[in-house]
Amino acid sequence: MSNTLFKGIISYPITPFRAEDGGVDLETLGRLIDRLIQDGSHAIAPLGSTGESAYLNDNEWDEVAEASVAQVANRVPVVVGISDLTTMNAVRRAKFAEKAGADAVMVLPISYWKLSEREIFQHYQTICEAISIPVMVYNNPVTSGIDIAPELIVRMVKELDNVTMVKESSGDIQRMHKLYHLSDGEIPFYNGSNPLALEAFAAGATGWCTAAPNLIPEWTLRLYEASVAGDLIQAREVFYKQLPVLQFILKGGLPTTIKAGLQICGFEAGIPRHPLLPLDSAGQNELAEMLKQLNG
Repeated sequence: MSNTLFKGIISYPITPFRAEDGGVDLETLGRLIDRLIQDGSHAIAPLGSTGESAYLNDNEWDEVAEASVAQVANRVPVVVGISDLTTMNAVRRAKFAEKAGADAVMVLPISYWKLSEREIFQHYQTICEAISIPVMVYNNPVTSGIDIAPELIVRMVKELDNVTMVKESSGDIQRMHKLYHLSDGEIPFYNGSNPLALEAFAAGATGWCTAAPNLIPEWTLRLYEASVAGDLIQAREVFYKQLPVLQFILKGGLPTTIKAGLQICGFEAGIPRHPLLPLDSAGQNELAEMLKQLNG
């Protein structure tokens, strides 16, 4: 299966909620997706951590997945996050995403009990057997409680036909180097840790999965373009200018900080769903000042 479509900036939209009843605001979601594409995103990835997928019920999840794919309308590729606590519901979501027209699905193994390597492999194998579109392995031990070893990832790519790419969000650049060397550079991997974007591209990352384009699309795109062009001086300059924003949104929690930043930028997308809380006033002021300095 080809991954040529999945290159560059893969943007994560938030899931907007209506102020009056807290329900999913599909109209605003559509406008945000249009905005991301118009600003240069190379792919859209709804229902990730930024999209508060873990806080949606099944009906809401289905609505967001279907509406997102429809709104993109084949302008760029779509990779839908289908992660769930159970394999059964992850399979249900994967099938739904494929039927809706997603180009790929992203799978983060989530667990209350720590999963063994055998259980992780079986989880992915069951999902792969249920669909025919590519699967992106998502490793984020901070949010999932599971750290997938590079050796296991390489094994899954070799043995499971659908597993064709990896999003690495452990925050350890050595994991990316190891993935590259274990696979002789054949496995496309994507940076999922904003503060490592510069190092990740230097390590051979195919793209950057990020929520930052919601707030600073020009800067994320400039970093990617400079990296692809091999202009290290320009890449470093562009990266370090945006680094404070990248660090802030990661530390403050993506749904919380991105929704606050969108409001600062004049795009109202509601507040995060409880138990998450909106960014406090001190945080809003700090973020507003950083965005002002960066965007002029």
